[in-house]
Amino acid sequence: MVSAASAPRASDAAAPATAVRASQPAADVTAVTTRDDFLLELGQALDGQAAVRPIESLDAALAAMAGSKRAQVLAIDAGALPNVRAAVDAVGAAQPRAVVLVFAAAAAEKQLAATLKGSKVFAVLATPVDARKTRAVLEGAIAAAQANKAIPAAAQPLAPAPGIGAFRPQTAPAAGAAGAGRSRRMLLGAAAAAVMAAAAGGAWWFLHGRPPATAAAPSAAPAAGSQVAAPVADTSIVQGKVDELLEKARLAMHERRFTEPAADNALLYYRSAVAADAGNAEARDGLQRVAAVLAARFDEALTAGRLDEAGQTFANLKSAAPADARVSAAEQRLYAAQIAKALADGNLDRAAAFVRQAQQSSGVPAEQIARWRADLARRQEDAKVQHLTGLIDDRIHDGKLNDPQDSAKSYLLELQAAAPTNAATQRAAHTLIGAYLRKAREAGLAKNNAEEQRWLEEARGAGMKPAEVVAFEKDLAGARQKAAQADSERLLQMARERLRDGRLSDPAQDSAAYYLTALQSSDPANAALADAGHDLAARLLERARAATLAAKPADADLALAKRWGADPKDVLAVQQLQSAAQSAARDPAALAANLKRLRSVPPDYPPGALTQRTTGSVMVEFTVDTRGETRDIHVVESAPPGVFDQAAVNAVKHWRYAPMVVDGSAVEVPVKTRMRFELPK
Repeated sequence: MVSAASAPRASDAAAPATAVRASQPAADVTAVTTRDDFLLELGQALDGQAAVRPIESLDAALAAMAGSKRAQVLAIDAGALPNVRAAVDAVGAAQPRAVVLVFAAAAAEKQLAATLKGSKVFAVLATPVDARKTRAVLEGAIAAAQANKAIPAAAQPLAPAPGIGAFRPQTAPAAGAAGAGRSRRMLLGAAAAAVMAAAAGGAWWFLHGRPPATAAAPSAAPAAGSQVAAPVADTSIVQGKVDELLEKARLAMHERRFTEPAADNALLYYRSAVAADAGNAEARDGLQRVAAVLAARFDEALTAGRLDEAGQTFANLKSAAPADARVSAAEQRLYAAQIAKALADGNLDRAAAFVRQAQQSSGVPAEQIARWRADLARRQEDAKVQHLTGLIDDRIHDGKLNDPQDSAKSYLLELQAAAPTNAATQRAAHTLIGAYLRKAREAGLAKNNAEEQRWLEEARGAGMKPAEVVAFEKDLAGARQKAAQADSERLLQMARERLRDGRLSDPAQDSAAYYLTALQSSDPANAALADAGHDLAARLLERARAATLAAKPADADLALAKRWGADPKDVLAVQQLQSAAQSAARDPAALAANLKRLRSVPPDYPPGALTQRTTGSVMVEFTVDTRGETRDIHVVESAPPGVFDQAAVNAVKHWRYAPMVVDGSAVEVPVKTRMRFELPK
């Protein structure tokens, strides 16, 4: 943490930082790749922040990074290495301060991210490189690399960027180095902020493929080596005569400059006076008075929840009066508040770091440390359980039940290994078993026995009990029976509707015969099947009888009627009618009697016969051809002979008939008719 008292002025910090950026790259970026296009895209994304150093092998890259004094970022082209996870782990072991980025083809990005889960990788990005997105991640990676380089080796974080908290600055040994130390702390604070922002928004997205459910999802366990910055008091001294130092201290006390500004405050002058004269009573009393002020300020800041201010005030209090009885109690209260705040924020890494700091302090009792550690362990388990149960629910919702690496099953196995007795674990197993049983039920109702058994085996593997399997099979049998009954009722209803509409056998896939056949196949013992079949047979016989009378084919209807149980006597009656109709259709007299004349032209009365008032008749014989026209017209007999013959023939020539159809074909019909010629009345 950096307090206002120790932070440099903006004008003092800005110039050196600008000079550094202008004079040299922020970090070394090494790319393990064999592709020129990847190098070009990566260079464009860096946009001048650093130069890319291309190397074709991981060993060569590690050797090159070992010889550099700058912060290190390693970009791995996944296509250039056979085992990316092993490569990332090797980098973590050989170069723990380096920040690792992995680039993979878009199609393999999610799978590779799952493979690298839990490793030191900072982010997994897709190729071709998205310049805007990659630039943002590279900024965070470079900031993380700079922050890692600034951390002492003993405190070097081993987790990727999201696990990095604040950083512990080195205490300046003398007043002359105080400005440089404060500048370094400012830069480290800025770097840490950049790391947290880029990591929280970038690394989670690229490693998991979607944003976290909350703004700062709690980690399941603190990353190894995670640190929080301890507040640091300015312990520098100034040289001078004791009287002069005390005079400056009195003035600072009068002006209430107890600890600020950094180079001109009462604490600094009293401490410097004690350093010059350890037995000076005024200096020691002054330190006690400063300590009293700081103790009051500490109480106020802690009560108001201003923990950073409280932490810095405590550091100054401890510097002013390390043996004061209030220091131990204040330290315990401060750690308790910091740990409670971190836990309330869901930041378990930060809480764990505070517990480790408290454990190293002699002012916190061991039993309190134990209570904190137990509470933290419980919360870590709860956070991991909550995270995994959320993943299980998401994968069940997405239908990803059994994928080896990213599925409800894989996360349940991880949850059972981490918290086998947790009630949430049991609920998650029960939820997944329910999903398996839904799949088994669907397969069972579809009569896919192999698929049904496969899902039942998965349910057994997830912890389903034998009694539950028996209950499921019983329920499935009942569901099958209900489904079959519903299907039978549907088929019967469809058949009845088609009977009502007269669709007895056509269309082939939507007729009464079709639906009754389906019902007979699926439910042959259905009580309503016989009655529906008799209704269909009766309707088919009626249609066959009508077709026979209309000289149309009826054999198909008779055959279908027999199949559906028509009375043999009724079938025989239609067949006899059919035979009689066929015989009648071939009798010339019957054919002639059934001819339908479409046009009839009356004969002209011969003028001579009309004058002489002669009457008579003519018997004419002719043929109606297949088009309904007359031909072969001749007179068979007439009375008186020759008077009306020509008039009769001329009239018949203009007559027209509907073609006679027998067995589906038009035939010629011989016709004999008599015409009578009578005088008009």
